[in-house]
Amino acid sequence: MDIQLDEHRLRSTFERYSEIGGTEDGGLHRLALSDADKKTRDTLISDLEAVNASVRIDRVGNIFGRREGTDPDADPILIGSHLDSQPYGGRYDGQLGVIAALETLRTFEEEGIETRHPIELVNWTNEEGARFDLAPLGVGVFTGKYSLDEALSSTDDNGTTVKEELERIEYDGTEPCEPFDIDSYLELHIEQGPELERRGTNVGIVTGIVGLSWLNATFQGEADHAGTTPMYDRKDAMVAASRGIGNANTIPAKLPSDTVITAGEVTVQPNSTNIIPGEVVCKFDIRSYDDDARNEAVSRLKEELTIAADREDVDVTFEEVYHTSSSTFSPRIRKAIQRSAQDREYSATEMVSKAGHDAMYMIDVTDAGMVFVPSVDGKSHSEDEFTRWEDVVAGTEVFARTVHELATK
Repeated sequence: MDIQLDEHRLRSTFERYSEIGGTEDGGLHRLALSDADKKTRDTLISDLEAVNASVRIDRVGNIFGRREGTDPDADPILIGSHLDSQPYGGRYDGQLGVIAALETLRTFEEEGIETRHPIELVNWTNEEGARFDLAPLGVGVFTGKYSLDEALSSTDDNGTTVKEELERIEYDGTEPCEPFDIDSYLELHIEQGPELERRGTNVGIVTGIVGLSWLNATFQGEADHAGTTPMYDRKDAMVAASRGIGNANTIPAKLPSDTVITAGEVTVQPNSTNIIPGEVVCKFDIRSYDDDARNEAVSRLKEELTIAADREDVDVTFEEVYHTSSSTFSPRIRKAIQRSAQDREYSATEMVSKAGHDAMYMIDVTDAGMVFVPSVDGKSHSEDEFTRWEDVVAGTEVFARTVHELATK
């Protein structure tokens, strides 16, 4: 079937949503459960009701909008992404996936396209983890990764809980946050990397997602006077941490090429110009699709950080904060995406996602897959994030055709 999207409506919807929490520099500042998030959620529900979708909200604020199918016994196709953003992040990350799903429902409704399976659009709560550290929260609770109590008690930097904010913005739903029978899950997302643009390819067919580990290293030295303490008599936690970070940067070269290590956050105590740092906490992000390589990277990182600490006569301790294995998406869905791209004569390539997404958790409860669209210069999580509109349209067309194939079988 030839599915014709309304490109003007798609773009108008994207611009309208982007105004909510939009920044002066063309980005998006829409943290989870903020006033801007509430306004966007309200807008989504209004748009869902306009296509006769039945809306429900679960205990952690995940929004579901259901378009019925012709077979009452058929399991739904779940489509969507998330509407929350990074602080002063981009307009395309997450939001584009929800809008592509919405345009798919609108097109089916407008053209009177019937599907055997119901189709449900979902907006997941707090995917980014920019405000509440427990992330991705909504899909994490839904798939059993986190408990409901754990999620509701999660706090932001001001000590405000998820439960309090859900109640404040009136998105503390009553539906259970737990998996139900789902035929498949499909998510459109920007690549957040440079590969599709470099290859000149319209669409990425995501085969899987890299594994991820977070490691915190605490260097404990001795705080002392910056002027009166001789260089030879110091236990400087900052010098040790700096050496360790530099050494960490050499580790990936000895492992599979997709291995990366990032020291993304550093905190210093007492953090004063004229005091030798007594404590430094470094937070490391380690990724690879090869789980053995990622585990090896974590092990080597600890060794390098220990060597750096010993050299400066300071102590170092480690906390393994988070770990997830690499994941593989459904061959059934990957083949459907490939067929949809070929039908529209769009170029497509299989690729691994270097970033985490809601879809990686859905693998535990159903067949899941992802469609990627190119990111200009590979930029993401910044106001410079951008995807050319012709690529948005191509990706959304492939996405909608794939949803149709899944929903009619």
